[in-house]
Formats: sequence, structure tokens, C-alpha cells
Amino acid sequence: MFEVWQRGELRAQGFTERQIRAAVEAGDLMRVRKGHYVSRDAPTALVRASRVGGRLGCVSLLAELGVFVFDASVLHVHMERGDSRMRRDDGRASLLPKSRRRGLVLHWRRLAEPPRSGTVDIVDAVAEAVRCQEPRYAVATLDSALNTQVLPLSHLDDVFALLPDRYRVLRPLIDSRAEAGTETLVRLLLRNMGCHVEVQVGISGVGRVDLLVDGWLVVECDSRAFHSDWAQQREDYRRDLALAERGYLRVRFLAEDILYRPDAVASALRSVLRSPNPAH
Repeated sequence: MFEVWQRGELRAQGFTERQIRAAVEAGDLMRVRKGHYVSRDAPTALVRASRVGGRLGCVSLLAELGVFVFDASVLHVHMERGDSRMRRDDGRASLLPKSRRRGLVLHWRRLAEPPRSGTVDIVDAVAEAVRCQEPRYAVATLDSALNTQVLPLSHLDDVFALLPDRYRVLRPLIDSRAEAGTETLVRLLLRNMGCHVEVQVGISGVGRVDLLVDGWLVVECDSRAFHSDWAQQREDYRRDLALAERGYLRVRFLAEDILYRPDAVASALRSVLRSPNPAH
């Protein structure tokens, strides 16, 4: 987890004032605001959150930890309750003007867990991310947080304990086996179509596939980080051949289409599912 150290904490660890100044001058420490420091490799989101006087949280923290969130372009910062004197996020000493708050989402709710220095607790971050996203994206975030083990399964009850009762309908939709948020989104689409969907299925001679639909359609979902080179494309072609030999049909969707053209993805799936089952 990321850290923001106060000057007193550094002194308690044995740093002298001279050593702190020397670390800042050498670039090993960065002063983000008066009396607060981060390491030189601290993520920009953590630096900005600390500079405005808050803690990194919600989708912004989860994105930094490798958890799927739909949109991490806006910085989500948790502020202390009653704190209205926001500092600037560029390191200058004056207060943050309202014109510079457009790229920020501020959270003021009371935290359930004691916050870390610079960030909120993971349980609080996940609960806020569920509130801040559409239900389908919230499920994808929950799947991802569990799959990456950023959120231990034993803490899932704690997340839902922080949410209003209306969010409990999401609980049965969670599947920690999903290895990408895009996979979750397509699974939910197929579920809404009434399909039987199996997740991360092993097929002899082929390996694991993302989704197996109604026992014959294999759906693969590229993640945002997916970059296909020729070696990977060649492997994909061979997997297609192996699947066809075993009576399966495979379709693959790009992450950008799953995320930003879901209607087109749904339409394509309906067309494929209406076609004759190749296994028969």
C-alpha cells in the first residue's frame, strides 16, 4: 500500500531534520505539503490527493492497485468530515480554488476502518467504488478486487455492511474467478439474455477459456491491457482450430467495444446465439 509520512513519523523512525532535507534535495522524498512526504516513486494520484489535504480512495485507489474500474480519469479523494479548506493540488501553499475542483470527486462519509496514512482502507474504498459506479461496473470492480486479492474474500461481508440494502442484489452476481472486468461485463450481458454461462472453463486440448455459453459458444474478452502480437495471434488461430475440432464456436471481443459499445456486443451475441448450434 502507498504511504504518506508526516514529519513526526519520519523523526520517530530516526530521521533528523537534516536527513529529511537531504532526502528531499536528493529526490528520495517528495514534500507534498507542509510536513507531509512521499517516496519518489509515489503515484501521481496519491500526490494530488495528499496535496489537496485528503486521502486517496474509491476508484482512484483501486485503479492504482490494479483493480478494474470503469473510469479512473477523475481523482476521488476522501476528505475529513467538516474540512472545507482544500489545498491546491499543484503543491502551492494557497487554498484550492473552486475552478480547479472539476477534476475531483470528494468523499465525506465517515470511514468504517481506520485510514492509512494517505489512503483509505480497502473495504472503504471498495464500498465507495460500488456507490460511484453503475451496477454492472460495480460488479466488475468487486470481481476484480477479489480475483486480484486486493480485497480478501473474508472482507466481502464488511463491504456490503457499509452499503444500503438496495445493493444486496449485486451479491449473487459476483464471481471472483473473472480475470478481467471486461469478462464480467460480457458475462452479465449473457446472463440478462437468459444464457447459461460458465467462467474460466478448462477444455481438453485447448486450455482455459473466459466464458463457455450454453455448452458450445466460447467467448473471449480482451482486457484493456491486451496487446496482440503475431505470436499471440498465431496461438489464437490454433486455439480456434482446436475448439472447432471439438464442436465449439469462438468469438472474441475487444475491450474498447465491451466498454464503450456494449449494444453492438450484445447485438453480435444475439446473432451468434440464434445461429444453429455447431455441436449439432
